[in-house]
Order: sequence, then structure tokens, then C-alpha cells
Amino acid sequence: MNTQRILSSLLSIFLVVLGFALWGCSEPQIPRSYGYPRFDFPEKQYRLIDTTLPYSFELPTYARLKLYPDSMAQDIEVPAYKATIYLTYYNRRSALDTLTENARTLTYKHSMRADAIDEQYYENPEHHVYAILYNVAGDVATSVQFYATDSVSRFLRGTLYFYCVPNADSLAPAIDYFSKDIVHLIETLEWKKE
Repeated sequence: MNTQRILSSLLSIFLVVLGFALWGCSEPQIPRSYGYPRFDFPEKQYRLIDTTLPYSFELPTYARLKLYPDSMAQDIEVPAYKATIYLTYYNRRSALDTLTENARTLTYKHSMRADAIDEQYYENPEHHVYAILYNVAGDVATSVQFYATDSVSRFLRGTLYFYCVPNADSLAPAIDYFSKDIVHLIETLEWKKE
């Protein structure tokens, strides 16, 4: 009889625990969506940058320009957003066709991972600036690339990079924001006399 009482007590405890377990899980589980970072961008303001390089343009006030000595490269850095626009300049009359084709090829290498590649053309005949801006959609390393030329010998190529894993959804506001800065750079670009 003692064994029967112990089994009855254990069964009662088991039923009570089972009841709490079933009652405690009565709310359905709802999957939560991933959170994306919030960007609070500063108001757009620009200042003229006149470097030792043979061109000038307007730079956002929240960015800094990094020059490399003895080089035709410079970076536009925005550390608060882990973003950099890499710029490279060439002055090669005989290689202009090769440079433009290389810029196009480097952009279209992203086509394996890109959802789309959109080309926008810019012309400023008064300042001899002719440019193509590439917007590369999708989870790619660089979503915005461009080149500008005077169509004779001068060539400037730029790419926007973020120091994070590419995620088009979470980076979309930042890509849109910095794309406007690149367009402004192209629109204010002027070649210096050499």
C-alpha cells in the first residue's frame, strides 16, 4: 500500500508539472523580425576642396579627405558611418579607352551577386566633365561606383565601400545618402589647368 501511495503522489506531481508546462506555453510563439541600424544623417553641407591633385570638387563637411603622398589616389572618409569613397586619378591620353573599359569591367564583375546595375550619365561640357555613375543593387561589396573624364586624357574613378558585411536592406539608407554626395562630387568636379 505504501508503494501505491508513492506512485499516486508521483503521478499527481507529474500531472501538476505537466499542467503548468502546458498552461505556461499557451501563447503562440511569434517570430521576430531582424532589427536594422538607425541612421541619423547630418544635414548636407559642402565645402570646396582644392587639393594638390589636378582637379577640385565640393566635399561634404562631415567627411575628411585623406591624401596619399606621391600618389594620384585619395580617400573621402566618413568614419562615423564606416564609409569610404576611394578615388584614383589618371592622366593618360593613350590609355583612356582602357581605363573606361576597366572601370566598366570592374563594376560588372559584381553582376554575379547583384540584383541589377543601373547606369546614369552626367555631362558638364562647360567644365569638360563626362561621367557614368553605376548603382549596383543587391548584397555587393560596393554599391556605388563612378568614373569621370574630360574625354581626352583625364580620368577619375571612385568606389563607395562600407566596412561591414554587405546587406542591401540595412545599408539602403546609407547608400542613398552617400550616393547623393557622389553625384554632388561629379556635378562640382573641375579639372585644373596643367
